[in-house]
Amino acid sequence: MEKAYASIIAAVGEDLERPGLKDTPKRAAKAFQYLCKGYGENLDTIVNNAIFPSDNDEMVIVKDIELYSMCEHHLLPFIGKAHVAYLPSGKVLGLSKVARIVDMYARRMQIQENLTKEIADAIMQVTDAKGVGVIIEAKHMCMMMRGVEKQNSVMKTSIMLGRFRDNPQTRNEFLSLIS
Repeated sequence: MEKAYASIIAAVGEDLERPGLKDTPKRAAKAFQYLCKGYGENLDTIVNNAIFPSDNDEMVIVKDIELYSMCEHHLLPFIGKAHVAYLPSGKVLGLSKVARIVDMYARRMQIQENLTKEIADAIMQVTDAKGVGVIIEAKHMCMMMRGVEKQNSVMKTSIMLGRFRDNPQTRNEFLSLIS
């Protein structure tokens, strides 16, 4: 990866011997590996058996989970926040695990639409919830720094599963609680 970054830097006309760029290929490779660390993680390890019995059957929401991801089309970041909710059915997920699941999928190259679905499917899988709702709001550098260069645009995606999809009252409660 370091050699690939050196080639890219040289291809734009820069001098790799310039003091400021001397170690840039190594630093860029290390940074990119970190930005894509989600490929080295899996759901079982992230959850780590942090599923607990509970009589609670009311909505659980974790909102404003910051996320950083990479657009698979341009390899530029998109940055935003996720709101995740589920309706427990006899068990709840450890609080930090919701954020860790968001991070695991966000730290992969993809599009926001798929990221939203991956998070919802994972929460549903590990909790056997009666329903899951996920909304992501993000700013995309591929739209801000190049192309149409729209600085104030925000993309919002949502996935509603189970009762969040079938019951307008449940969906509306979720939407009102994250506003």
